[in-house]
Amino acid sequence: MSIHKIVITGGPCGGKTTALSRIQRDLSHLGYTVLIVPETATSLISGGVAPWTCGTNEEYQKCQMKLQLQKELIFEQAARTMAQDKILIVCDRGALDNKAYMTQEEFDTVLRDVGKTEEELRRSYDAVFHLVTAAKGAEEFYTFANNAARYESVAQAVDLDDRLIRAWEGSEHFTVIDNSVELREKLKNLIRAICAFLGEPEFQEVERKFLVAYPDLAALEARPDVRRVEIEQAYLPTVSGEEVRIRRWVEDGREIYYQTRKRRVNGKRLEVEQRLSQKGYAHLLEEAEQDVPPLRKTRYTLNYDGQVFQLDVYPCWQDQAVVKIELDAEDAAVRLPPELTLLREVTGEPAYKDHALAQAQA
Repeated sequence: MSIHKIVITGGPCGGKTTALSRIQRDLSHLGYTVLIVPETATSLISGGVAPWTCGTNEEYQKCQMKLQLQKELIFEQAARTMAQDKILIVCDRGALDNKAYMTQEEFDTVLRDVGKTEEELRRSYDAVFHLVTAAKGAEEFYTFANNAARYESVAQAVDLDDRLIRAWEGSEHFTVIDNSVELREKLKNLIRAICAFLGEPEFQEVERKFLVAYPDLAALEARPDVRRVEIEQAYLPTVSGEEVRIRRWVEDGREIYYQTRKRRVNGKRLEVEQRLSQKGYAHLLEEAEQDVPPLRKTRYTLNYDGQVFQLDVYPCWQDQAVVKIELDAEDAAVRLPPELTLLREVTGEPAYKDHALAQAQA
């Protein structure tokens, strides 16, 4: 059984409602049982539980977060009882959408109340897909007609869209679907991106990688939308064509451990990730390839012009760094942030893959 849980999010009038119907239809045709977790805020507010009816916004957000997590838990529990081979759980917004509607202090309080860290919430989803509001680049299609609860002006919709992107930045698989094409093509791009993530042969994941000059790290870290994570990753010997990588993520003093297995089955690239304990990570680290030391790098995740970039800075380099982006189409334009100076594109070059870089630093 294969169970994936993804989030469909985005700003007001981004096409999310239509997108959920398309996902249900198109992925069912590919053999998936599609389960839709309904938007939590809508059900609460329609039932009379809202920020303006509760004592404070913080108290309301505690209720919404608890209900969101409980609903997802129930859907996951139900999925595990089903006989189908491929199950896709689609969340109509996820737990970190709440962050866009709170101050940092309120958000920290809500996290303590549910006993979770921000990274734990982020890692509870396999992929996140953000549909940019029509207020960005398709203003003529921004309307209140299809949602009686919509109240945001164009400027407010743009601001909310930006806050939602910042809330999800740092997710391992995070794709922003912009308005460079009409809505019909925009939804096709979304389906392509989801299929690429799932490893379906109809669509391929488009990742581009660039070599850039060593950035001004102080300037980067001064940006409010930048996330910084320390990463250590090691590789286990390949057995029966299966690649195994283990990772330690450190952010704000919190450590999380993962194991990722990659293999190809019937021409499809399959990737399975699972959480590890600290002890489990240490045990597997002892089994890592002896001639390839653990690779260490600092990853900066930043958003620019509707695109999300991952900048990897390696301690062995003082003059360059690598930046990558996942795109939803082969011909999608890449707009590098002004803080980064392009040296050249290195997409597909074996020397710039992490495993090769780990070997090079040995």
